[in-house]
Amino acid sequence: MAKEKENSEDHHVLKKVWDKEFGSISPEIQPTNPPEVEKIFADFFAAGKYYYYVLNIPNGSITNHHPNILEMHPLQEYPKKVSEIINLIHPEDLPFVIEAESKSYEKVKSIGLSHALELKASYCFRMLTANGNYELFHHQALHTELSEDRRIIQSINIHTNIQHLTENNPYTILVSGIGSRNDFHQIKLEKSSYLPFSTIFEKLTPRELEILNHIAKGSSGNEISQILNISEHTVKSHRKNILKKLQAKNSKDLIRKALELAII
Repeated sequence: MAKEKENSEDHHVLKKVWDKEFGSISPEIQPTNPPEVEKIFADFFAAGKYYYYVLNIPNGSITNHHPNILEMHPLQEYPKKVSEIINLIHPEDLPFVIEAESKSYEKVKSIGLSHALELKASYCFRMLTANGNYELFHHQALHTELSEDRRIIQSINIHTNIQHLTENNPYTILVSGIGSRNDFHQIKLEKSSYLPFSTIFEKLTPRELEILNHIAKGSSGNEISQILNISEHTVKSHRKNILKKLQAKNSKDLIRKALELAII
């Protein structure tokens, strides 16, 4: 019976998406090394309580959990299978999550799998929390390993509770570049019912979008100036323009609106 249950968990709804986009991968395939989460954490946005885990895509197993996962969800022990995470997603949001996974992988393939390790996918959905409520989470996935035949076999997923910032899901997927890549691809699904500022992001310049992402990661003006090799005065000028264009009062309001626009 235990073996049957394990096999059932291996065949979760997202595995169908992954098999469709990249072809079925034997569950026996194992990533060579666990990723060094701390070294790549700067590429993640987390304006709230968060946790992360490492996902082995071929067999759906998850490891290297951040301890917050036990505090934030009604879990008695660290989940071993991604199906246990999927079971926490609001049933009404699950169809969107399935489509978001499919669309994000389609975009990664169109860019080129050779660049997959420098591409991050993000979108939002509601999850069951330890207090018994469904709250909005921001999901980010960064691919960390490819198989010899260039199929994605490992990723780091980070989930941040953003209910304190916004309750509105933009139903939009963002595929963005990290490291040496500056990709920025929004995929808006027809199911979207709340995009009040949907054209504002188009007014932001590439440099403003870049600075906005650094602000969302918690970087100071001085840190941004050093990263981008521009003066701190220029950073302040860009920040002022971003606040004005997004009609935001302060950094917290700026991040809230950026989330609702799905531009971070």
